Amino acid sequence: MSRAGLFGLTILGAAVIATGVSVVYVKYLTRLEFVALQEVRAQRDAFDVQWGRLQIEEAALTSHTRIEQSARQQLGMHLPQVVEVRILEVAPHGAE
Repeated sequence: MSRAGLFGLTILGAAVIATGVSVVYVKYLTRLEFVALQEVRAQRDAFDVQWGRLQIEEAALTSHTRIEQSARQQLGMHLPQVVEVRILEVAPHGAE
């Protein structure tokens, strides 16, 4: 075998080894990114659960019954008696 052939064979062998190492390294990086993706998905799922709980809590806190109860207890509000109600008629805009 000539010197040029041996040199070419050495270069090809080194290229094959470098390619193999590169494939293994890229596979390793892919696994790392997949683990990170799984962690982000788990966080997203936890946030979705928390969001659902907050929506339920908001619905409970903003129900008409709860608001009326808070208005009566904390602000001392009450429904007006019939004699306290005044009805005003407002003329349409431009009519006199």
